[in-house]
Amino acid sequence: MSDNNIAAGNAAGNNTVFQLQRIYLKDASLELPNAPRIFLEQEAPQVDVQLEVSNEKVLDGITEVVVRVTATAKLKDKVLFLVEAKQAGIFEMRGIPDDQFEPIVGIVCPGIIYPYLRANVADLINRTGLPPIHLAEINFESMYQQRLAQQQGSTLAPSSPTAQ
Repeated sequence: MSDNNIAAGNAAGNNTVFQLQRIYLKDASLELPNAPRIFLEQEAPQVDVQLEVSNEKVLDGITEVVVRVTATAKLKDKVLFLVEAKQAGIFEMRGIPDDQFEPIVGIVCPGIIYPYLRANVADLINRTGLPPIHLAEINFESMYQQRLAQQQGSTLAPSSPTAQ
């Protein structure tokens, strides 16, 4: 019965494709600038995590989505570690209405990629001999809505002229 629905959808001109082609670790960097002395500290570190999502058209119907994380752990004023990683996915997306494209690359795709990023970051930190830092779950829909609200707010705010 589902084959009939697919055939009927295709006959009606609904050739929507959303397919993951590949997930890969695009870039990773780990620094321990104050090792080995920092390992002798007994305090719990303060961890700051920054997250960013971007996308780029690779070919017609093919988009790369990248989730980037920067995590910095500090003890007092000294950096324990700094890890930056970019996890990427290549997605085939065809026949998707324009108004749905941005939410898909801003919400759905990062949700697919992020678990791989979390695992890679935990593994990198674990390989230092430190206890792994497990990145929190992210609500990409909320993050997307916040970014949209910021963009709309900056559009509504008067802009100052910039030098060219």
